[in-house]
Amino acid sequence: MSAAQQSQGQQVINIADLDIAQLGEIKKQLEEELNHLTSSFAKLKQAQGKFKACVQNVKDVKPDNADKTILVPLTNSLYVPGKLTDTKYVIVDVGTGYYVKKTREQAQKYYEAKIDYLQTNLVKLEDTINRKRENMSMVVNVIQQKVAAAASSAGPAGQKKS
Repeated sequence: MSAAQQSQGQQVINIADLDIAQLGEIKKQLEEELNHLTSSFAKLKQAQGKFKACVQNVKDVKPDNADKTILVPLTNSLYVPGKLTDTKYVIVDVGTGYYVKKTREQAQKYYEAKIDYLQTNLVKLEDTINRKRENMSMVVNVIQQKVAAAASSAGPAGQKKS
């Protein structure tokens, strides 16, 4: 056991010493964790995509586009026509119902920082997912070995003992 595991109160258990039922429970737990982690990964990727779209939208607000007619979304499927009057400032949703007026450059930096932050978390999460997948693979291999060993020790199927 490593010093880090001892300090965290963790115990190292050889999975080969566990029975099939215990391995099945571990497999089930790993599957649940993997489902949760991959769902979180997908949601973070989606959020990152939205921030990337925001960066592009901020870039599209140029002085050349002043006084041009645009469609302003009221909902996901309802728009009204509007005119772009101020191309220097944009209003940024910073979360929980708060909006901040920023220059286009400030808004772009804000969204790029969000993208970078999510990328860092995505890399960490991907590493965690890969470790969980490796653990799952090891557990499945041990289960298969134990089932095969149990089947071979039970003797050939279909033979009657005299």
